[in-house]
Amino acid sequence: MSDARNRGLVIINTGDGKGKSSSAFGVMLRAAARGWSVIVIQFIKSEQWQTGERKMADQLGVDWITGGDGFTWESDDLEATEKFAQDTWERAKVAISGGEYDLVILDEATYPISFGWIPATDVVDTIEGRPARVNVIVTGRDADPALIEIADTVTDMHKVKHAFDEGIAARKGLDF
Repeated sequence: MSDARNRGLVIINTGDGKGKSSSAFGVMLRAAARGWSVIVIQFIKSEQWQTGERKMADQLGVDWITGGDGFTWESDDLEATEKFAQDTWERAKVAISGGEYDLVILDEATYPISFGWIPATDVVDTIEGRPARVNVIVTGRDADPALIEIADTVTDMHKVKHAFDEGIAARKGLDF
């Protein structure tokens, strides 16, 4: 096969609709089933969240970093939340650049970029400078145009209707 057919891809799942992370976790399952080394790096959720995808990842040997301290709108200290995001980005840079992983998932990474906590140029430069075989998936709303520009595949998920709008809370097994 040609080098172009074997090079790692950059995938962006963005938009205001549900399913950005879920889509990335579906790819995580496929990749793990094919024997790929995979890491998920979460920028917003905290260790307090006991998610189904994390439980499955643990069973599959997928590495997982939960670097956030929870949802920003629940933060009592946004400076600490920003520092968590920056520290998580430093760990993500190592994972992307190191070549150890076939797939690096940057879950909810668009938010600290949008908030100005992580420079979009640093993210773009790191992704562009990765080893050729490393695939990267970035999830979250409002993906930076520079990220979209370097991506091979971009999906913009649009909300048509959501149970939460009717007062139905997120449910284990369906939402986390």
